[in-house]
Amino acid sequence: MRPLRPLAATALAAIAVACGDPNQLADATIPNAEKVVTLYALTGTPIASPSAYSIADGFTVRTDQGVAFDFAFNIDETSKPVVLPLAVLGLGVTTGTNAGFLKADVAFDALAIAPLNGYVTSDTIHIAVGERYAVRSRVVCSTLGVPKYGKIEVTAIDLVARSITLRVVSDDNCGYRGLAPGLPTQ
Repeated sequence: MRPLRPLAATALAAIAVACGDPNQLADATIPNAEKVVTLYALTGTPIASPSAYSIADGFTVRTDQGVAFDFAFNIDETSKPVVLPLAVLGLGVTTGTNAGFLKADVAFDALAIAPLNGYVTSDTIHIAVGERYAVRSRVVCSTLGVPKYGKIEVTAIDLVARSITLRVVSDDNCGYRGLAPGLPTQ
């Protein structure tokens, strides 16, 4: 076997450096921004009122118009407010990653990066005003096979109107988990 010529070896090295790490994510292009959303209970409210939220898409969803959401809000039989991840509603996947919640014991602004694991995906989650959660969507970044991440804080619950108000930040860049304002780096 003949050894590579010096010029060919240099060219191959330059190509390898130019291509970089094939596992590295492309630069984030969508800045994280905070929003406030209101959801209405699945039961006891007009059907035109949104009862679900899509972390992946960043908007409220009417459950009578599709299942492209990550969790729904309801008030249970004991008059307690709850969130229901997709798997609780029978809409999750049997293998792979489901949407979920992970309670956070830090201030909303201090939750700067979403954890990878530990999310509650198949249980009803009782919620209260002031609670904060890291949230994970269903898998939506099909080229990477990953979910999107975000954080929510429960800012108001109105049992009479059967509604909940949430402060929400979601990272819309596939593969990123950074939850601070602006373009994520992680």
